Amino acid sequence: MTETAPRTVLDSLNLGLQRAMQADKRVILLGEDLLDPYGGAFKVSRGLSTAFPQQVLTTPISEAGITGMAGGMALRGLRPVVEIMFGDFTTLIADQVINHLAKFHGMYNGAVSAPAVIRTPMGGRRGYGPTHSQTLEKHFLGVPGLRVLAPFNVMGGVPMGAPGQLLYDAILNQDKPVLFVENKQQYPFKMMEEAYLAEYDLSTYTGSGEFSAPCYGFRIKSAPAADLTLAAYGYMASLALEALRRLAFDQEIFCELLVPTQLAPFELTAVFASVARTGRLLTVEEGTFSMGWGAEVLARTAEALGAGLTSARRLAAREGVVPTAPDLEAACLPAIDDIINRVREMV
Repeated sequence: MTETAPRTVLDSLNLGLQRAMQADKRVILLGEDLLDPYGGAFKVSRGLSTAFPQQVLTTPISEAGITGMAGGMALRGLRPVVEIMFGDFTTLIADQVINHLAKFHGMYNGAVSAPAVIRTPMGGRRGYGPTHSQTLEKHFLGVPGLRVLAPFNVMGGVPMGAPGQLLYDAILNQDKPVLFVENKQQYPFKMMEEAYLAEYDLSTYTGSGEFSAPCYGFRIKSAPAADLTLAAYGYMASLALEALRRLAFDQEIFCELLVPTQLAPFELTAVFASVARTGRLLTVEEGTFSMGWGAEVLARTAEALGAGLTSARRLAAREGVVPTAPDLEAACLPAIDDIINRVREMV
């Protein structure tokens, strides 16, 4: 394959897969409708079956079977990458992930590991209806032994871009099973390079060991001290970044935005540090409101800071199915104006 610098999140993820398959013949990509010229439902896998015909396996429509096979491959020393066509279908792989992949290392006292990566597109705003538009990763966040990652569209100082690097590292540089969440709306987003980021101060926080995925911090350059901390990931982080910009330039309300790329295990040191400065925290997610990622972030922040957290709110999707009609779908999912209005209420 001819390699060029990634222009979009889709390009970056494709490049991450390409480089991982080039680097290690044990990397096997398997899933439904992956073979060229189709290249997967959202084209992240385009070109890979042509370039690596021995490393791409197209499968029957059996998500549990695909994931179970990946678990066996991982136990035998391979590095399988599963593509689940829609995130809604992760409900079909819950047993394989929760009771098998995530438990093997602990059940056998560390004697084995199962480094399988499960990639899947989540989210709505495409008119796909109630069973193809959900955001379900919250159901996997409390599973011991499972890592949950969500890319963001910054270049991150790496040639393949941060999304591709995050995927590459998940495939080759760790030994835990990973659920890799890709919001559908992110795929065409341009990679944010230095020129795009000129009006922001961008900080990158990286932990160590199992917390090694980066967390990005954004604030308007030369702005006064922030009034509030926003925390969001994936596509919601893109909406929050635009809300941060409008609040600053239109209303002189200044925020800091924290964008973790690792959702589980939780690593919130950067969030705690920001909230210690601002005293206020608003979490934004596309999953439904109850029992979500934001609730856990707020709870942990309250435990860590106590009275230092003076105001805390959550913004999430409405409880119920995601409608097919565009206007109804838009009404049930968080939008930029919703973030702005909630920040104004808090400040």
